[in-house]
Amino acid sequence: MSVRVRFAPSPTGPLHIGGVRTALYNYLFAQKMGGKMLLRIEDTDQNRFVPGAEEYILEALNWIGIKIDEGQGVGGPESSYRQSERKEIYRRYADQLLQDGKAYIAFDTAEELEEMRKRLEDAKIDNPSYNAVTRMQMKNSLTLSKEEVTERIANGDPHVIRLKVPLKEEIRFKDIIRDWVVVHSSTIDDKVLLKSDGMPTYHLANIVDDHLMGITHVIRGEEWLPSAPLHILLYRAFGWKAPEFAHLPLLLKPEGNGKLNKRDGLLGNFPVFPLKWTDPFSGEQARGFREDGYFPEALVNFLAFLGWNPGTEQEIFSMSELVESFSLEKIHKAGARFMVDKAKWFNQYYLKEKSEEELAALIQLPAGAPADIAPKLVRLMKDRVTFPQEIVTEVPFIFEAPATYDEEIVKSKWNDDARKAMGAIKEAIQGMSDENFVAQSIHDTIFPALEAAGLKPGKVMQAFRLSITGVGKGPDLMLTLEILGKAEVIKRIEKATEVLA
Repeated sequence: MSVRVRFAPSPTGPLHIGGVRTALYNYLFAQKMGGKMLLRIEDTDQNRFVPGAEEYILEALNWIGIKIDEGQGVGGPESSYRQSERKEIYRRYADQLLQDGKAYIAFDTAEELEEMRKRLEDAKIDNPSYNAVTRMQMKNSLTLSKEEVTERIANGDPHVIRLKVPLKEEIRFKDIIRDWVVVHSSTIDDKVLLKSDGMPTYHLANIVDDHLMGITHVIRGEEWLPSAPLHILLYRAFGWKAPEFAHLPLLLKPEGNGKLNKRDGLLGNFPVFPLKWTDPFSGEQARGFREDGYFPEALVNFLAFLGWNPGTEQEIFSMSELVESFSLEKIHKAGARFMVDKAKWFNQYYLKEKSEEELAALIQLPAGAPADIAPKLVRLMKDRVTFPQEIVTEVPFIFEAPATYDEEIVKSKWNDDARKAMGAIKEAIQGMSDENFVAQSIHDTIFPALEAAGLKPGKVMQAFRLSITGVGKGPDLMLTLEILGKAEVIKRIEKATEVLA
């Protein structure tokens, strides 16, 4: 059997990071098994369709490194992989269920459905729903004559097609992650399969498409587990073999209590979407991992461990290594806490693995800054930052002389020795050529000059840093001086000496 999996998001907004993990697990499994991964757009709920969402999904998957073998954006043997363009297919299969007595036509209005629910609630009925018992009290093709049904349809009366759920049937299936799931059919209501506008519901379209597209394994979020028994019933109604199921654990808030949502990202100051998103209706913007400076390989590594573990001490995996190690059986049942600090840890690792040239190409310098400064900034900051742009933002003093000086450092370090040191350093630097003004030469010039002046470098270097950067700590000082250049260093020493006099 050739493994075929699918990722089937709805274009209702930006792709949540939990959806990205679902796509990743599908991809890893397909690659591991030598199978194929399909992308299907499930847009049957046209009321929730958001322009640009489909394009966002494709761009996000491409950025993360998930290659689609068949489906939307790639093509394949199906006429379309967008469900809104497959309405006639679903209609045929809904009609088949009607002919086989596995479904029925219902004419109930919204008011009548509400009256039914209220009646059941008043009777203290648990889980009031349209089911094998209540269907016989409603207006449908099971309670109305054939002639009346035909007449109503001819008159254009709004109607839906519902699944005829058997009253007494046990639904059993083995989930790869959760083992055996057993549900009694009496707990399942007669779900609508085809809506009054002719559009299928998720349940019908999902089952028909998975069957027609030869899906062998359905790997999806835990939130779909309650729907799985209904889907099993649909497979039985059609006489089709159901695929294997694997329901992934939820992504939890960092505190561990409840499902991760957009608000958690706002409160925790981290993104919950792979890419930045601008709502086409409100203009509201949401942060993205890409725009925040995360590398795709770092995000892949982070997401892979949110619910899965290789069973070894290894934490850093390339995509090919993840494929080799991955198995659905190693996915946990329990929800995975979204600890964004771990994502940062991965990103810092991959940043350090980048070459100076790669990082220099990623950073954006302030207007007016010389382009050749970028590689030196990378060398200065590479081991001190988590995101590429911090190479620039964490060293504002490189681009602008300090306007103020750390008061605590001034009080503790700016003394007679410091003032004397500034003079000795300035004099020593003035004797250097511009061509030789590089980190090692600066060190080899300044330190002997301080010792010749009877000063211990360790006693005055923090004051010197203060005069150059305005603060008492930071990246390598000698390289900082090299980046600033001889003239700027002398200028800053003179300014600090004057201001702090």
